[in-house]
Amino acid sequence: MGTTIRCDLAIVGGGLAGGLIALAVKARAPSCDVRIVEGGTTLGGEHVWSFFGSDVAQAHRGLVQDMVVHGWRGYDVVFPHLTRDVDATYYSITSERFDAVLRAKLPAQAIMTGRRVLALSATAVVLGDGDRIEAGGVIDCRGPGDLDTLELGWQKFVGHELALPTPHGIERPRVMDATVAQIDGYRFVYCLPFAPDRMFVEDTYYSDTPGLDVPAIRARIADYAQARGWAGAQVVRREAGSLPITLGGDFDAYWRSTGKGIAKAGMRAGLFQPATGYSLPDAVRFAIALADSGDWSGASLATFAYDHAREHWRRGAFYRMLNTMMFRAGDPAERWRIIERFYRLDPALITRFYAGRSSIGDKARIVTGKPPVPVGRALHALRTTAWR
Repeated sequence: MGTTIRCDLAIVGGGLAGGLIALAVKARAPSCDVRIVEGGTTLGGEHVWSFFGSDVAQAHRGLVQDMVVHGWRGYDVVFPHLTRDVDATYYSITSERFDAVLRAKLPAQAIMTGRRVLALSATAVVLGDGDRIEAGGVIDCRGPGDLDTLELGWQKFVGHELALPTPHGIERPRVMDATVAQIDGYRFVYCLPFAPDRMFVEDTYYSDTPGLDVPAIRARIADYAQARGWAGAQVVRREAGSLPITLGGDFDAYWRSTGKGIAKAGMRAGLFQPATGYSLPDAVRFAIALADSGDWSGASLATFAYDHAREHWRRGAFYRMLNTMMFRAGDPAERWRIIERFYRLDPALITRFYAGRSSIGDKARIVTGKPPVPVGRALHALRTTAWR
């Protein structure tokens, strides 16, 4: 016979979304009994999350500032016909720091790692060891729902943190190096100088499929490092993943795929930037909004989460339209031309785009001028994709 654990709020899934919700709620209501239930032994998995300074409102910075391990003033991009420095702050968070901050700021009993979840409802969680959690409200943050309900492209990647035998001499990130061979869609390499002798190198693809040939990509990273003069580099950290890039689909079917009447957050709620797949800015906004709502009872929590996610889907229509034109109308080997054209635009427009806050003027500027894809194919793609 298992034990019954009672609390005010149970968060199922100890990734980015779940951890930020726990911190935001405890900051708003210190007496609230919050539990994070995570199947793994640590919180946050094995990730590096990066974001532009403008992605997170100034009033919300406190939620993530202690997690930031690297920060830079400015970054650059390189394309076959364009090299540009962009004056914008850029930050990175590692899963190790994420785990450490949560353990430092939350009571020990709040973190329930190594606990498998068998079932959940709006107010209860059944664990694999026979224990049961009875909560005022439950929120499910365990990753994506049924992606077959959506029309998708993919941003997929393999990343290596390299320890170099000599200093690299690079002071700012290279967010996109698209001068590399174009393979499997739009390919670019992403470099973050974590220390004078440490470089995080990620080989990224905007591809039609989620599959990763990890051995081949690891070899390409080694070749890239060699070409940059980083001979003798040792791999001290690895990560890989495939992020959905939304073209269209049925939001309500996606929501129902993981249960009705249950609150959801993060990827499970579809809360990620449609054009990049990045989830940190939306995870911050949702966590703050949820904490400020003050009502974490099961039914209210489910309604709040659904309404927030549905509005996010509505506001993402413009980005899904752009995704549709890139993935369905453009030649995969020529997708780099679309991104190169985008990076010729005003830096403030670029910043608002990544934050998911493009103005009407921004949207008009992005779609005006000579289109980077054939017009006929673009119109056909928009007619046959449920991007709205």
